[in-house]
Amino acid sequence: MSATVLRDLHHGRKPGDPLVLPGPWDAASAKVFADAGFPALATPSAGVAASLGYEDGQTPADEMFAAITRIVRAVDIPVTADVEAGYGLGAQELVDRLMDAGAVGCNLEDTDHATGALRDPQEQADWLAQVRAAAGDALVINARTDTYLRPVRGEGGTAREDETIRRGLLYAEAGADCVYPFAAPPPLLGELAAAIGLPLNAVALPDGPTPRELGALGATRITFGPGFQWRAMAAVREMAEGLRAEMAGGERRDRT
Repeated sequence: MSATVLRDLHHGRKPGDPLVLPGPWDAASAKVFADAGFPALATPSAGVAASLGYEDGQTPADEMFAAITRIVRAVDIPVTADVEAGYGLGAQELVDRLMDAGAVGCNLEDTDHATGALRDPQEQADWLAQVRAAAGDALVINARTDTYLRPVRGEGGTAREDETIRRGLLYAEAGADCVYPFAAPPPLLGELAAAIGLPLNAVALPDGPTPRELGALGATRITFGPGFQWRAMAAVREMAEGLRAEMAGGERRDRT
């Protein structure tokens, strides 16, 4: 699978018909989503981390890339990978490792994991430009900005929107294919997309608008973070609790 296939899926979409990218956390879940007919997948760092026994943001790079490799190997559709802030790798090494894993796209976020704060926007744009130069057109870069998660400079009700647009324009100029204002209020998606001028990624949450509704509001691409992994584990937990209750009931009957 090539990045061209994934990139083309972002364009020519009608409002209310966004590109929906489920988030597999392992090879088995990837096959389920692929068999259901989705055209591409987007791995979630938090979901993969949980499947490997780590907290979000704590997965060693080697284990993350190994998991991505297994997911890509399990399906015959494009896979884009959430590689957080790049694990401190140089641009060329990051691109090489993504290519070796078989991913044709990546999320790169602008939170500095060492400080928990937003990275300087120009520094992040320069980093994205280096990744673009190293990858050429072989990666679809989804530039995530955490302006709705972290403190931003400025005052007034539009400070976050202004900073999101400022960063989005810088990231677009650096070569990003898509901008991902994580947790942006859904009613602002259309305004942000129009101002930035790139396809916009939105996250679908259980208590929020549906993917179609997010598309109608202005999102081109919909991802789910670790939502599917959480729901799958909730189902497993329910089964485990039911089984334990059944066994405990039998133990009580045996004692009487």
